[in-house]
Amino acid sequence: MPHLWRLLWPCFRADGNTPSPHIPLHPGLRQQQLGAREPRKLQSGNWTDSIAQHIATLNDALSAAKMSNPTTQTYQWPSKTVKTDYPLIDNDPHFMRVVRYARTSDYVHGVAAGVAGPGLLYAMERFAPSQVGKGGFAQAMRLAGFIGLTGGFLYYYQRSILRFYGMSENAREVQMDMREMVDKVKAGEPLYGESKLTPAMQGVAARQSRYSALFFGVLPWFNFVNHSQHGVDTAKYYQQAERELEAERLAKGSS
Repeated sequence: MPHLWRLLWPCFRADGNTPSPHIPLHPGLRQQQLGAREPRKLQSGNWTDSIAQHIATLNDALSAAKMSNPTTQTYQWPSKTVKTDYPLIDNDPHFMRVVRYARTSDYVHGVAAGVAGPGLLYAMERFAPSQVGKGGFAQAMRLAGFIGLTGGFLYYYQRSILRFYGMSENAREVQMDMREMVDKVKAGEPLYGESKLTPAMQGVAARQSRYSALFFGVLPWFNFVNHSQHGVDTAKYYQQAERELEAERLAKGSS
């Protein structure tokens, strides 16, 4: 019995139950296992090769499509406009353009609205003192000054931008707009400035701030983006530029 245990000992692990993986298989059994596994490996290899071939074909088709059509068509719908008594100049003017087109009366109204709040508060303090002391009244004046400054600027800005919308008399602004745009056409510059945004993102920016001045009482919102969606037909600028260039050419020819 001891000799038999020594012969069987290599077939068991330390627990005496599990066969040892170090026992070599019979050559015939080993060949049978290899023969049973080999077709499965070949089948798996053929399947992955087929998928790789299909992926390569799709990539080639996509590359050919991109080469044949390198540009992407961008669709742009005309923006909605509001019927007004005066001509529409721009339904989403740039912030700086609104400031440049402001009239002297806009500055006067803005300053008057800005100082009205702090002025009335100071007058009431003079005639009916609040007895809060110098420190408390100074804080109230600073707050009133900030509110007055903000309100005065919004009032000034809204008066100017409403002329772009055609909601108030804007004969002066119509002439200024035509002159500015015609000069840009002659100089070969973009009408509304250069933009680093894609046409799609320009449309997003335009939709966010179009006619935003009508909502100033709830949320002040300005346009700081150069884009080409302003609700007007820009052909009139090019036609006027052609007429002026033709007139200049005829004037030079006659002289």
